[in-house]
Amino acid sequence: MNRLPAWAEIGVLPVINLALALAVSGLVIWAVGENPFDAMLVMVRGAFGSDYAIGYTLYYATNFIFTGLAVSVAFHAMLFNIGGEGQAALGGLGVALACLAFDSVLPAVLMIPVAILFSAGFGAGWALIPGYLQAYRGSHIVITTIMFNFIAAGLLVPLLGGPLKREGQSSPQTREFAEDAWLPKAHEILDGVGIGMAKTPLNLAFVVAILACLFVWVLIWRTKFGYALRAMGHSEHAAEYAGVKVRRMTVIAMSISGALAGMMALNEIMGVQHKLVLNFTSGYGFTGIAVALMGRNHPVGIILASVLFGALFQGGSELDFEFTTITREMVLVIQGLIILFSGALALMLVPAMRRLVMRNG
Repeated sequence: MNRLPAWAEIGVLPVINLALALAVSGLVIWAVGENPFDAMLVMVRGAFGSDYAIGYTLYYATNFIFTGLAVSVAFHAMLFNIGGEGQAALGGLGVALACLAFDSVLPAVLMIPVAILFSAGFGAGWALIPGYLQAYRGSHIVITTIMFNFIAAGLLVPLLGGPLKREGQSSPQTREFAEDAWLPKAHEILDGVGIGMAKTPLNLAFVVAILACLFVWVLIWRTKFGYALRAMGHSEHAAEYAGVKVRRMTVIAMSISGALAGMMALNEIMGVQHKLVLNFTSGYGFTGIAVALMGRNHPVGIILASVLFGALFQGGSELDFEFTTITREMVLVIQGLIILFSGALALMLVPAMRRLVMRNG
């Protein structure tokens, strides 16, 4: 048996890896003198204990869904897109340019689709270059996408410090967009239908992220293109022998991946900041790698993994607030352990699980 059954690979292994990560995290919390069960209860309550907490958890999860999907699409072609940070940053630039140009002339019903197209287009364009370099020049996709993260950051600094900077201010950011260029908040939408909800940053970008998951599922598993993409990921030479144009597929796959990463900016720039600011990506692009790995590169798994990481971000802030000995740095350690066990050590238990399945099969 070369591969595990789907129920074991997709369902059981991620849960075991998560349990191991939480167990090690509990040992760390116990070592600093706190009860790990109390800490876990505080984290769960902080992430899901109220509509306020859930709103923040889903707000963080929205960013992870976009970046996780970006990694996933590229990975199905066996391309390791490590450039989600830079692609999201350029997506933010696209959103900002669209809003700055059209927020005074377009109503929200038109402004939002235009901003989505700009975010996806700028992210796709930034990922297309490493894809082209890999396909036609032999450059390694991991190296070029990492380098493009730094180039993107370096590009935004002079733009926000120069032509895009709001007049009369010293901080590197644009002017605030007109309200027609703001994504509606979840509590505003629910208030409109008579459902009360606490004010949180959760906004319409979450719905866009779910629709993006549906798009990726249809694209990868229900189209000829997706079949060719997965065939290329399994064996590039076999796919080329079967008639797949591998070079062109590489460029297209990276462009779609970059478009998804670029759309992360909708949540931050249009949904929360309402202006372009530096460093709004905040590491979401890199965490998207762990999200995709833990979600086994499937949209449903990515949603679940994104909610988990959103809960870690929101619940972790509650840990920092409730316990004097559990600092923000300690919360980062816990998050790092989750990423370690669900990412780098994700396949650690595969041999043991395979033996167990074979013994009982």
